[in-house]
This record gives sequence, C-alpha cells and structure tokens, in this order.
Amino acid sequence: MDSTTQLFPYFQPIVDIANGRIVGYEALARQYDENRQVISAGPLFSDTHIDQQNLVELDRSVRWQALEKFAELNDKSYLTLNISPSWIKHVRKLSQLPTLTMLEQLNIDRQRIIIEITETQCDIDSLQEITRIYRKHGLKVAIDDFGSGFSQLERVMSIHPDIIKIDMRLFKQAAKGGIASDIVHLLSRLSKRTGCRIVCEGVETDEEFLFGLNCGAQFLQGFLFSKAQADFQDELKYQRHISSLRNKFFNRKTTEQNDKIQRINKIKDMILRLKEQLQDDFNLNELAQWNFEETGILRFYLCDNDGAQTSPNFNFAQDRWFTDPSKINYNWSWRSYFYHLRALEQADHQDMNRFVTSERYKDFDTDATCKTLSIRLDMERILLVDIITD
Repeated sequence: MDSTTQLFPYFQPIVDIANGRIVGYEALARQYDENRQVISAGPLFSDTHIDQQNLVELDRSVRWQALEKFAELNDKSYLTLNISPSWIKHVRKLSQLPTLTMLEQLNIDRQRIIIEITETQCDIDSLQEITRIYRKHGLKVAIDDFGSGFSQLERVMSIHPDIIKIDMRLFKQAAKGGIASDIVHLLSRLSKRTGCRIVCEGVETDEEFLFGLNCGAQFLQGFLFSKAQADFQDELKYQRHISSLRNKFFNRKTTEQNDKIQRINKIKDMILRLKEQLQDDFNLNELAQWNFEETGILRFYLCDNDGAQTSPNFNFAQDRWFTDPSKINYNWSWRSYFYHLRALEQADHQDMNRFVTSERYKDFDTDATCKTLSIRLDMERILLVDIITD
C-alpha cells in the first residue's frame, strides 16, 4: 500500500438528550473508492497485510486534518479521536505523544478532546500508562465499542474511563430485550455510581432512541440524526426532533408507571388481606379462590426475626396452592429485603404495614422475573411474598 493514500476525516454528531444540542463529534476516517464515492476507511485499518507503520502515519494524517478543521469551530463542542493503544510502540517518547503535539500547534483546548480507546486486545500496563499521560494533559478518555469482546471490564477497572460508548451490536440487541438489555441497564447503573457517562452508538430508529433514554444514556449517536459528514452542523439542528422524542418517552413512561402503580397497589391490598388471613389457621383451598394469578403472586413463606424460614413455600399455580418444605430452615437474613425491613423497624416500631421490595431477579424454580415483598406479620414472624414482574 502506498502511504500517500488519500484519507480524510468526516464528523458524526453526538447529541445531548437533556438540551437537544449537538455536544460533540466523532472523527471518522474516510476515503474514495474507485468510483470516487466516499467510503469508510475502517477496513483499511483492520487489514493485517498492510504495514502497521504505514497505518500509523495515515492515522496521524487524518487526525491532523480533523483537529485542523475542529480548531475553526467556535463553540464548546468536543471532538473524539479513535486511537489504538497497540500503536504506542511507534511513539518515540511518551512525553511527546503526537496528538498532544498537534493540539499545542493548533492551540486547541485539551479539555475539548476525548481519546477513544478502540482496541480490546492490548497490554493493560501500556493502556494505563498512555491514559495517565492523556489525563495529565487535560484530555478525557473513552472506551469504544463496549460489548464487542470479553476484555472490556478489565479495561474499565484499569483506566476508569470518563465515557463508555456501547457497541452498536450490543445496543441494538439490548433494544430488543433479553439479557443484553439487562447488561446495558447494569452498565448504566455502574456509570451513575462512578460518574462515567454513557454514549449509545448506532441509534437508527425512534425505538432505539427511546431505549437509550430508558437505559439512562444522556448522549446518543447514529443515523437517526446524521451520518458522518464532511462539515460540522448547527448545534440546534436536531433540538426539535429530540424534544419530540423526549416528550414521547415521557408520555409513554408516565402511562407505564401509572399502570405499574395500580398493579402494585392491587398486589399490596392482596398481601394485606393475606396477612390478615395468616394471623390464624388458614385454608389453602380458600386462598386459591382469591385470584392470586391475576396479581402475579407466585408464592409466600414465613421467616422468624433472625431470617430463618419457618414455613414451607406456598406456591400458587393454575388456581391451586402447592406446599414445598425444602426451604424450611434456610436463612434469608443476608437478603436486602430482609435486613432493610428489620433496620426500618428499629428506626420506627409503629408501622406494621411497611413493605420492603427487592430488586428484580430471575426465579430459579420458574425462570420468571420476580421481586420479593416483605412485611411484618406479627411480633415473631415476617411474611415474604414473591411476585412476577413484567
């Protein structure tokens, strides 16, 4: 390959959900095909038959062009640059990283630059060193394509990124539900705890946009708004579109929450009725007539104040109750719904109808997604009820 191959940058906007503005751009390498059509240069950089030094030189050329153009942009947006940490061996001095030199020559505020780590297979020590240097000079660091391989968690723990960009394939799979959706939601929770921001890439449809909001992502990027283009765009170009989608999300979630609140209240009323029935001897056949299945109640059982299960599981299915004594003497004191209830009781002894609800989990016996509700039955016993959630 001739190292003079013509490559040039295109810029794909990244939008902020909260204000509807374009807040940044990702610089992407482009080239012309034999018909002079603009195509991605990605396959070029992944071609193992091309000398890596030539690829490094081409990458730096595109980077310089992108920064040169970005230097003329008079707003507060940021620019993300894709950099492979495996190329660090081509740097003569780590104290003189080419990107830092370019920023100095172009007089660009380094706080407006984000370095995207693009490679999953890399030496962690080298990765930590290069990110330390970038941060020392005021740049932020992002992990690109989270979910495209198996080493991302190690990278997250090693470099504590400022931004995580979710891999397009993972995001699209997650938008359809299933375990991929759970992974993205867990990632969103992780980001909130660590102060790391989430960017969802590859957003092409309204539903994918709404899923991104549901996951807590503040920044979205994709063809729904714009493909990568040669020029920067008006920062307000998509504000009305984003506002419309945000309102659609708000109305949908408000309706969902209202339905959920009504369902929860119905479940709580049923459990309070069950609590009253359990004060004395109870008849399972009579309980079976209560339409537990409509409320999603799967089973109930009793524990003592130390968390030891004192009753069998009373499982409800097909309008019948079945007892399962296999969990008697199991201790659930380490579960959050149990010790949370006990701690609240110590703080306030008067509320005997207080509910504590667990997080969602997959029930081992039925494979249903459930939550556990706990409530004080009497001074010696606690009632626990497993319910099926959506």
